[in-house]
Amino acid sequence: MNPRKQLRELVSKPGYVMAPGAYDTLTARLVERAGFAAVYLTGGGYSRANGFPDIGLLTMSEILPWIARTVEAVGIPVIADMDTGYGNAVNVVRSVREYEKTGVAAFHLEDQVAPKKCGHYEGKQLVSTGEMVGKIKAAVDTRRDPDMLVIARTDARAVEGLNAALERMNAYLDAGADVGFVEAPQSVEELAAIPRAVAKPALANVFEGGKTPPLPAQALEAMGYRIGIYPSQTHRAAIAAAKNVLAALKRDGHTEAIEHELATFQDREDAVDTARWRAVEQRYMKDA
Repeated sequence: MNPRKQLRELVSKPGYVMAPGAYDTLTARLVERAGFAAVYLTGGGYSRANGFPDIGLLTMSEILPWIARTVEAVGIPVIADMDTGYGNAVNVVRSVREYEKTGVAAFHLEDQVAPKKCGHYEGKQLVSTGEMVGKIKAAVDTRRDPDMLVIARTDARAVEGLNAALERMNAYLDAGADVGFVEAPQSVEELAAIPRAVAKPALANVFEGGKTPPLPAQALEAMGYRIGIYPSQTHRAAIAAAKNVLAALKRDGHTEAIEHELATFQDREDAVDTARWRAVEQRYMKDA
């Protein structure tokens, strides 16, 4: 079963799929090696990995090579962030074509005015429900593989309130989106209300420090969520680890004091499957 069919089947039946975030291709490989069923390519994480905040500064042409490399590097389904579709409904047609070529299993499309902001920043603005319905219809009509999931995201909770966000979400699902993503609910009660109110599988966005209380996977599954994305945990871990090793190197002139906390040489090689590439070399270059 290909990754798109895998993900569609996973979200169509009871259960809860955890999709940790990856901000680069190596991190996505680590997610797969850790045994997760899917990986989420966080646009905010990729922006920060390139030194920018999550305010829509990177273009589609900058994002696409990262997505394509990552899909090729892992065997599990890849969920990608499409932000606002990089423009209006006409832009969405082009964006879906390009994203589909990369092999992603799913992407999410949101109803903010471009350029968007991180879903947990202040000052977000929304397009009209009608405009977003048109963008969802454009995405659904454009995809060639019906197994590629279209995830509709609304940021309306922060602007218009939860009830309006739920109304918007059901309009987007009626337009053909496969999964509903209501961003930034602000309490456990609001989190619990979303899966009951949306007409199709619901997605939860889980991370510390935002507007939404982070709950265990078991609690989200019990509420009825089918999938959860965890966009910032791996990136926050990497930032903290890099700061620690750099502080030790600056202080001591070496990293001996924290070597026990670092990946070994072999850990590093295993993460990129060096043994497989050496086998390829032996197979095709032994007589060179």
